Amino acid sequence: MTSDAPRIAIIGAGPGGLICARILQRHGIAATVYDLDASPATRDQGGTLDMHPDSGARALREAGLWEEFLKSARPEGQQMRLAGRDGRIVFDAVPPEADPAEGNPEIDRGQLRAILLGSLAPGTVRWGHRLERAEVLGDGTHRLHFANGATVGTDLLVGADGAWSRVRPLLSDAVPGYTGVTFVETGLDDSDIRHPRLAALTGRGTLMALDDNRGFVAQRNSGGHIRVYVGMRTAEDWHRRAGLDLADPDAVREALLQEFAGWGESLTGFITDTDTGYTNRPLYALPVPHTWTRTPGVTLLGDAAHLMSPFSGMGANLAMLDGADLARAVATGPTVEDALTAYEDVLLPRSAEAAAGAAEGLTGAFAPDSAEQTLAHMTGRD
Repeated sequence: MTSDAPRIAIIGAGPGGLICARILQRHGIAATVYDLDASPATRDQGGTLDMHPDSGARALREAGLWEEFLKSARPEGQQMRLAGRDGRIVFDAVPPEADPAEGNPEIDRGQLRAILLGSLAPGTVRWGHRLERAEVLGDGTHRLHFANGATVGTDLLVGADGAWSRVRPLLSDAVPGYTGVTFVETGLDDSDIRHPRLAALTGRGTLMALDDNRGFVAQRNSGGHIRVYVGMRTAEDWHRRAGLDLADPDAVREALLQEFAGWGESLTGFITDTDTGYTNRPLYALPVPHTWTRTPGVTLLGDAAHLMSPFSGMGANLAMLDGADLARAVATGPTVEDALTAYEDVLLPRSAEAAAGAAEGLTGAFAPDSAEQTLAHMTGRD
């Protein structure tokens, strides 16, 4: 490092922010990651991810972490099943036996984050730092003010802080809007032993059953856990309109069973047999396209830049590709501003295309004829 190296602050310790810091460090460039969580174990990191060869996997290779990733990856998790509302399997794609390095191997989000955190120099991540505001100093630099009273100066501010980014307002007035679809998350523990019927229905990867603006998505995670999303096209405040207390699991269970009246018991078992309770998760997305004018000293990556529905299957993969592209641009560009211009010239059109596809995918998945649409898409007959 030289005395004139830029001070780089990355807000958010998600996959995109962490892989950006890792690749910068591989180029001998220091970066500090600030995260609002008190520690890496503060909250659950979510479900399983599949690493796409041209995005997430590419970023892991550039970060020198591909072999480490393969130790925890689950190639069998690529199985994809589609069921009708009666629970009968109508489509089942089982990946052929292959080298684990091929295809889109799965990994739990928590495992991926542990790999990325373990690759960074000690002290890179500062936990318990919730960004309150970024003060613009007028020369492309910023002073960051955190809720714990800390202040930090930075030459390059990277907003990797997700859907409700505190950095985004420096670049854009856009805010996430409700997509019209809500997931209620639940789950099954030790599923092969405690819930063998539901485990067999799920298979080794992902099961989807979608019809008439509703549906189930069940995902295998490691350790025998199955994470389940019960989806509905509904009002954002559906539970308030129903007079429903989300903290009352019995009431939530009955409300969901009413929503899925007429669906097969093999599927409604995902509702009744929960080991984890119910978590309401309305889905939000940024406008498409989401763009901004180049602003000195600051940029975005991941959900902060292009929050989209999970039906793209690309959110984390794109965030990691963003982080890799940004780090490479900073490492090779003559100045920070040259690097940010080059990065955003690639980021903005790429993310707009992906977000448009995600919006289309969500619309098709939660539609009156979603069963027919999804089956046609899976079988290549659309």
